[in-house]
Amino acid sequence: MSAIITDPFKKQLTQTVFDEVANNTNRYYIGIGRSEPWDSSETVPTPTDTPRTVRNVRAGLQSIKSASDVSYVIPRYNWSSGSIYQGYDDDFASIPDTNPYAVLTEDNQVYMVLQQAKNDAGTATTSTIKPTGTSTKPFKTSDGYVWKFLYSLSAARSSAFLSANFLPVEKILDSARVNDLTGTTTLSTLEIQQALVQDSAVPGQIIGISVTAGGTGYTSVPTVTIDGDGVRATATATVSGGAVTKIELDSSTDSAMAMGQGYNFASVSITGGGGSGAKARTILGPDAGLGADARDDLKSTSLMFNTKPNGIEDSNFIVGQDFRQVALIRDPRHTSDSAADGPPFTTSSGKVLRFLKLTAAANTNFLDATITGGTSGAKALVDEVDSDRLYFHQTEVTGFKAFAEGEAITGGGTSGTLVAAGVDADSDAFTRDDVDKLSGKIVYIENRAPVTRAANQQEDIKVVISL
Repeated sequence: MSAIITDPFKKQLTQTVFDEVANNTNRYYIGIGRSEPWDSSETVPTPTDTPRTVRNVRAGLQSIKSASDVSYVIPRYNWSSGSIYQGYDDDFASIPDTNPYAVLTEDNQVYMVLQQAKNDAGTATTSTIKPTGTSTKPFKTSDGYVWKFLYSLSAARSSAFLSANFLPVEKILDSARVNDLTGTTTLSTLEIQQALVQDSAVPGQIIGISVTAGGTGYTSVPTVTIDGDGVRATATATVSGGAVTKIELDSSTDSAMAMGQGYNFASVSITGGGGSGAKARTILGPDAGLGADARDDLKSTSLMFNTKPNGIEDSNFIVGQDFRQVALIRDPRHTSDSAADGPPFTTSSGKVLRFLKLTAAANTNFLDATITGGTSGAKALVDEVDSDRLYFHQTEVTGFKAFAEGEAITGGGTSGTLVAAGVDADSDAFTRDDVDKLSGKIVYIENRAPVTRAANQQEDIKVVISL
């Protein structure tokens, strides 16, 4: 049995997550962790979707930072002169990697191809004229390509969600558009551009016609008839070598193509011309019309989360230390001194590691060392040395035995002594920081080569979830 999950349902699922972030009903954080090497050669393993993997990610977490914004994204394809692009096709499950129909120009504008340029023999020709402008109507460049402008990227959206591999895409919400149309300006200039494109969308248009069989014996141009439940779409065939080589939609008075409107179904018949056997099919645009929702035009079912930890990030992120794992965590909680769950974690960043408090300032040789408790025999890996505190985590290798207060700690060629019970209010030898590493749902795990953080460094961490 073969089956698929349709794009509308994928969009419904991703929209649920998108709305959680937009409406602040659930909080998402990006966490980093795992200071210890993968192996002697630092071979990065592919994570597995198992409870054990999740436990190990939790064990090694160092810090988290809010990912309070999210965007739909698609694979990024840059327009370049001399490339061949395909026209949009309703038979595409996604934007093709080869000859894609959507491009980003150097002006940070996004266009889609409605009609590919072809010579009379039906062979695709290269795009040599960069699409420009923000017209709400399709337009044709002198190289024969027909384009549709969708939207422009702002500097803020580019900074947050544009990467080497991904391009942000979104819809201007109806509420914001209504406010602008009634005189209450809430949209930027670029957002108004996109809102106008959305408002100009025409449902039920025919975007193109694909020749599926050229036939034989044609001595003149046959008649192309489009039948369906819509109106006003017209097209003309080209004949070469006795065969129909291409069929292009005619020009209209207000657009590059006579795409008609109101079509839910449509078929093509080819008659006359002295030949036989030519066949073609119609390509219908998205149900709501081109530009009504760029996420549909570009078949986006992926979300990108972004966060940018900067240096020590309010003392919650470690510098001079590596991380090798990135996790997306939904609704983490504060630590609690009781058996009950702590309150929801809502601040912008937090440290997840536990710490051991020593009786004197800790030697920096403890950093990255495996430490051992002289009485308990407990072991741990030290992630950070901060004054008299050793921030640490335990793994399956070290074991998860608890340290004993007042015991000696050795490791890294040095030693220290844990504060004994009752010495001060902060004497618990197994003290946790502000984030409960056992809380929240881990919804994404990524293994990486080691990244070393520095005080003057800002990471740009992007997490993409695809359905």
